[in-house]
Amino acid sequence: VRLMESGGGLVQSGGSLRLSCTTSGLPSDNYAIGWFRQAPGKDREGVACMGASGISNHADAVKGRFTISRDNAKNTVYLQMNSLKAEDTAVYYCNTIPLGPWGAGTQVTVSS
Repeated sequence: VRLMESGGGLVQSGGSLRLSCTTSGLPSDNYAIGWFRQAPGKDREGVACMGASGISNHADAVKGRFTISRDNAKNTVYLQMNSLKAEDTAVYYCNTIPLGPWGAGTQVTVSS
């Protein structure tokens, strides 16, 4: 299984970014997947997740601002991030649920 995150960058507070997670090596589309983030000096935390059925869940800190989605035809999961805040600054990762190996992540930096 291989996961590759992309789409991070530097954005001003209030701005938007869309992260992408391309998956390969998974036997089917029947898996749950999530986005996670790790800020400097903090533990990695869950941001959003989506089951195989398409039902999603978002952490309270990002609810109403971030949206997870998936395109099974493209083997890609997205995280649309709007109204970004400085506290959203972190390295963002995607992973299957249950967790597999971690990818390199993509850096998101929000300037205030």
